[in-house]
Amino acid sequence: MSIFLIRHAETAGNAARILQRPDIPLTDRGHVQAERLAERLARVGIRVILTSDLARAAMTAEHLSRSTGLRVRYESLLHERNFGDLRGTPYAELTVDPFAEGYAPPNGETWDAFHARVDRAWARVQDVAASTDGHLAVVTHGLVCRSLASRHLTLPDGHVVPERWENASLTIIDGQAPWRVELLHCCAHLDGLRSTTPTGLV
Repeated sequence: MSIFLIRHAETAGNAARILQRPDIPLTDRGHVQAERLAERLARVGIRVILTSDLARAAMTAEHLSRSTGLRVRYESLLHERNFGDLRGTPYAELTVDPFAEGYAPPNGETWDAFHARVDRAWARVQDVAASTDGHLAVVTHGLVCRSLASRHLTLPDGHVVPERWENASLTIIDGQAPWRVELLHCCAHLDGLRSTTPTGLV
């Protein structure tokens, strides 16, 4: 079996380069991206869909649910990093680099706290994968994908961890240790879609 690791589709916050709030929904273009992804994965044998319950991930997962007929399972450990008081701020107005090593956003998560939560999320994903008779889809966020790729996954030879994970990108992981990545950060299903403003990391 395989684990299909998915970053959520586009939101208005992505397009406008704003640190996201939890409740921001997908744009119309984001729904098209999610539908393209769902069409790609409709018949590959997914048996479980596990998703962050933040709106942008949950809405992406709903497209997968409709294409596969599966019920979505929600997991709060898969949330994006909490940037606290910075959420809702345009990148252009930030006076600090929120992604800098050692920076702790006011009322948000430190990098150490975030990575520790991602570790718990990965343990949960492994438990679900072990009890699934088929493939597992995991819908989450850009920094979660990057944390997993840099700390838990075995990348193909010659590949490095992407700095930015594109909206609705797909990574396919072999479903057992050492968690080898079979396909890294693929957006082939989005070919031909109109381009938009470069998106933010989260």
